[in-house]
Amino acid sequence: MTSRMPPPTIGACLLLAAALALGGISAHAEEDAPVFQAGAAKSNITPELGLTLVGGWGSPRAEHVHDELWARCLVLDDGSSQLALVIIDNLGAAREVFENARQRLTGKAGIPAEHIVMASTHTHSAPSARPSNTLDPPADLNEYQQFIADRIVDGVQRAINNLEPARIGWGAGEAPDQVFNRRWFMDDDFDLTNPFGEVDQVRMNPPRNHEALVEPAGPTDPEIAFLAVESADGRPIALLANYSLHYVGGVPSNHVSADYFGMFAQEIGRLLKADTGHPPFVGIMSNGTSGDINNINFQAPSPQREPYEQINRVASIAAGAVYKAYQTVEFQDWAKLDGRKSELTLDVRKPDEATLERARAILDDPDEAPGDHSREETYARRTMQMHESPDEVDIWVQAVRVGDVGIAAIPFEVFAETGLEIKDKSPFEQAFTISFGNGGYGYLPPPRQHELGGYETWLGTSRVEVDSEPRIVDSILEKLEAMADNG
Repeated sequence: MTSRMPPPTIGACLLLAAALALGGISAHAEEDAPVFQAGAAKSNITPELGLTLVGGWGSPRAEHVHDELWARCLVLDDGSSQLALVIIDNLGAAREVFENARQRLTGKAGIPAEHIVMASTHTHSAPSARPSNTLDPPADLNEYQQFIADRIVDGVQRAINNLEPARIGWGAGEAPDQVFNRRWFMDDDFDLTNPFGEVDQVRMNPPRNHEALVEPAGPTDPEIAFLAVESADGRPIALLANYSLHYVGGVPSNHVSADYFGMFAQEIGRLLKADTGHPPFVGIMSNGTSGDINNINFQAPSPQREPYEQINRVASIAAGAVYKAYQTVEFQDWAKLDGRKSELTLDVRKPDEATLERARAILDDPDEAPGDHSREETYARRTMQMHESPDEVDIWVQAVRVGDVGIAAIPFEVFAETGLEIKDKSPFEQAFTISFGNGGYGYLPPPRQHELGGYETWLGTSRVEVDSEPRIVDSILEKLEAMADNG
């Protein structure tokens, strides 16, 4: 005789139904959970030989390519929105170049304009992508500017094509021995006359190991912050770093080179053993807040170095610091993406009548100029350009969020103390600022640095009014707070 189990009670049936329902909800929720994705690509923006190179007081023509120039592109997707980060090997490409690419990407790929960050590095060994007057640019892009914009669009589209399930992490290393404030207080007997016949309180790039050196006029920021993305199975996809160091230099005057930014990208790929995969790993170094920072230890004698030796050395040290920090990164399966961008109108600096008269006199008869400074004639021309420029300029101020990281983009050469203030006041776990973001309008000294004078504050080097830096910082912090409040 076969025994039978007793029929389930009504209570048991209810418990079973509830369990099945809960299981179904859990499975459904898991199926609907957003999948974080990342894709990267780079587009070659190396020019033809013969174009003039920008970055020094002269304009040599390119005769050799030491290493290629790139638009390095990273696209992130959190399941509901995408974010594109683009860093190009150039010195302060014009806003109009980035706007041309941004508008096409927004229309073609559907990425919101406020979610597209574009910036130049700071190589002094690339053709200019700026107009002759950044405050009053022409309506149309020139051939090289259009080429860069086209290649950005291509690079971002290819990064979108490479999107795959990914994990993301962030961290920071430090390289304090490669950053030095280049603005120095000097002894009273040191000549601090500027091109306008006035006397500054500080000197940019003073003589090395000089007895008149007193102390730097500002801080440095040794941090190398970074974002890293890897595939679901752990293959490195891309790494975006940010270091507050100007270009390094040591490049022959007629060579094309991405400077240490490009060398870092290669070295971090090698360290991560990611330089042979497919899709190819993309290493990226962005320019941080280095408007008053360079790689020169002014309290030590000048060492003799071969071309590119110091670039390779700095890139190796920076990549090593990031690689060490990379070992402690806790990768996450998902991170929220957000972005804010607004236009800010700034007053343009204008020369007073005395400065104008002096500039006219120098240009009318350079041989009779006072001769108090080697750059008098250069700054006389810049004085006239500032006088003829519009009274106002509209700039983009932008901030984006990647998980617990806040990233600011400012279209100037930003001082280290500004970047440190943004980091200190940011609501996010980590924050950094990309200089030359969305254009390049010269230096952005804080008001207290304007009072000290020096190259970075001179009319024609710094083009917007003295109160511009705090206004931009306030706008950045407002955007970071808004994104933090958005969950």
